[in-house]
Amino acid sequence: EHLLVAPKCLQNKVLAMLDEEIAHARNGEEAYAGFKLNSLTDKKIIDKLIEASEAGVKIDMVVRGICCLIPGVEGYTENIRVISIVGRYLEHSRIYLFGADEEDAKVYIASADFMTRNTTKRVEVAAPIWDKAIKERIMAMFHLMLKDNVKARELGSDGNYSRVTDSDVKLNSQEYFFAMSYQQAENTEK
Repeated sequence: EHLLVAPKCLQNKVLAMLDEEIAHARNGEEAYAGFKLNSLTDKKIIDKLIEASEAGVKIDMVVRGICCLIPGVEGYTENIRVISIVGRYLEHSRIYLFGADEEDAKVYIASADFMTRNTTKRVEVAAPIWDKAIKERIMAMFHLMLKDNVKARELGSDGNYSRVTDSDVKLNSQEYFFAMSYQQAENTEK
């Protein structure tokens, strides 16, 4: 009832939640979606992301590897930002966020990348996060990754990646999370 499970309903439910954000944007409301994935190749989801961008939904994506969508194309994907973070750690976490209001946002952790082989051909699961503190922590981690300006590369409308250099304060999100985890472990031992 609550899980998004491929191959039966993960893709369709992701598309439906993007449709909800499209409806918000078309009603003049703030609309948002955010994703952390390893790869983006699923044509149905890509087409829906483009439709969402055209409707005015702001979309942030952290896609470590293959990305078959070109962001930042005026009138087409101009509301989509894609960054890739490749660093010391080979991350496999996936996050799906839907909704501009962080209080009511739908947050999922998942096993599935947005690849047809994951969304329609094998068993994958996305689980909703209902605990307020955990939900806030996941969203904060996602937004911190978007601020990475050491290892992050932004995909441009020309199809090329370039360094993110938007701040004088250097932020390597992987190293930040490593230090945070180490500090939490030390505090637990005390």
